[in-house]
Amino acid sequence: MKSYQKKYLKGLAHGLKPTVFVGQKGAVPSVVKALDEALDTHELIKVKFVEFKEKSQKEAIVAALEQETSAEPVGMIGHVAILYRRQKDPDKRKIEVPVRKTGA
Repeated sequence: MKSYQKKYLKGLAHGLKPTVFVGQKGAVPSVVKALDEALDTHELIKVKFVEFKEKSQKEAIVAALEQETSAEPVGMIGHVAILYRRQKDPDKRKIEVPVRKTGA
């Protein structure tokens, strides 16, 4: 994902409230399932870290969640990560990520 696309998605995510909360057990199957369902429904979500304060811990958990759910990281601000996964069904898509044309 290109930086301008991430910037666009961050702008959309600004007004969202966290949908999934990661507690002290980290990326357990119930969190992965909740994240997967939330991405299917919303495409763009915020994940709030309740217990983890170290940036490296949060990055490792986000990487694991990305791998499990095929989501793309948009950004992390404080204790909140923003993830995006395009809806597979074109009729259910809510977000159209901008694509720049190359060449002039």
